[in-house]
This record gives sequence, structure tokens and C-alpha cells, in this order.
Amino acid sequence: MIDVPRPDPDTIARADRALVRTVDALSDAQYAEPSQLPGWTRAHVVAHLTLNAEGLAGVLHGAHVGHPQPMYASPERRDADIEELAAAAPAELRDRFLASTALFGEALAAMHEQDWEGRFERTPGGPDFALHNVVLMRLREVEIHHADLGCGYTADDWPEDFRVILLESMTKRPYPAPFDVRPTDLDRAWHYGPPLENDDGGTVPVITGTSAALGWWLTGRGSGEGLTSDTHELPEVESW
Repeated sequence: MIDVPRPDPDTIARADRALVRTVDALSDAQYAEPSQLPGWTRAHVVAHLTLNAEGLAGVLHGAHVGHPQPMYASPERRDADIEELAAAAPAELRDRFLASTALFGEALAAMHEQDWEGRFERTPGGPDFALHNVVLMRLREVEIHHADLGCGYTADDWPEDFRVILLESMTKRPYPAPFDVRPTDLDRAWHYGPPLENDDGGTVPVITGTSAALGWWLTGRGSGEGLTSDTHELPEVESW
């Protein structure tokens, strides 16, 4: 369950433009180089972003015309499609990525307010999600994987509104034990994991650092560089 307010369309458009500039500037040789994600080249990241845009565009179009459709045919098909597209020639992958970004933008622009009611499946018979979460899902994919490309754009480049959105949305994930985060550059704090029973129900670890460093760590990236914990240990988090 994500269930946070839908980001403004301008927010995802801004993120898309920045990502397009980075991908469009990649040399052919850079596609085959390792990304920040274990086992994935930059081509894998671009392929994933491409198929994600196509899948979510299909979800939006299905909602708009009244014929709901899942995002992917199956988990296995999703993984196989990423591998296949990542092996394509860089020019072919680049063109399909650019087309997928435009396709998602067109599908988003076509949505009417009533189209956002209801839910969709990630794969047939799998978990379902509220349609109003689609923009948030795409925004996180674009911003986080943009940094995963390892081409100069990092978590420190994430706009402040996205950092707030990310820290808020990550509270909806399960965690083995509760903890709080207090960004040094934002006048807010967030609680993660099970809620405390009452105000004096005990203390939880407090993690501090910049909102970018906290967001990077909360998605399972890095090893907590730049973060401090009042217990001297960082809580366990899963990769996003």
C-alpha cells in the first residue's frame, strides 16, 4: 500500500526531462558499463525504465477507456523482456526509451479525474494497486533509477519536493523494527515501522543525515554513508 497524494504532473514531467537528457547523452559504450545496481548494466536500467513506462501507460490507457489491464503479463515475462531489450543495439534502446517516455506522458494527459478511481494489477492475479498511485510509482522509478545509472546524477540532485515524497512514501513499507528519521535539511521527521503504542511507549533509533542520503539508504542503496544513528547502528531496510 502506497496511498500518498498523487504528485503534480509537472513533477513527473520535470523528472522525465532530466532523465531524457542523461540517457540521450550516453555513448554507445556506456550502455554496456555497470550501473549502480548489482548485476545490471546501464542498458538494463534503461530497458527497465522503458518497459515500466510502457506498462504504466497501458494501465492508464486501460483505465481511461474502461478496459483495465495489468502492468506486466507475468513476473517471468517482465524479467525476460528486460534482458532482451537490454541486449538491443544502443540506438534501438535509446529510441524505444524516448518513445516510451512520450507514451506515458500522453496516457497521463488523457486521464480524466474519474478515470483515477479503481485499482490495477501489476501482473494477472498478483497484488493490486490504486490507480492514483501510478504517477508516484513512475516518479520514483524515474528519479531513483536516474541516480542508479551512475552518470553524474545522484540522490543529491533529487529536487526537494521529490525527497519529501520519497521519505513519506517509504513509510508505507514494512520494516522489522521501528525507527525515526530526521533530515538535517528539512524541518520534518518521519516514523517507519509499527507505530508506538503511546507517547511514553519507549524510544526508537533516530537516524539523521541529509534527506538525499536518507532516501538513498531507505531504498536499500549504499551502506548509510553520511548517516548517523543514536544507537550507533542503522536499522535493517530492504532494497526497493
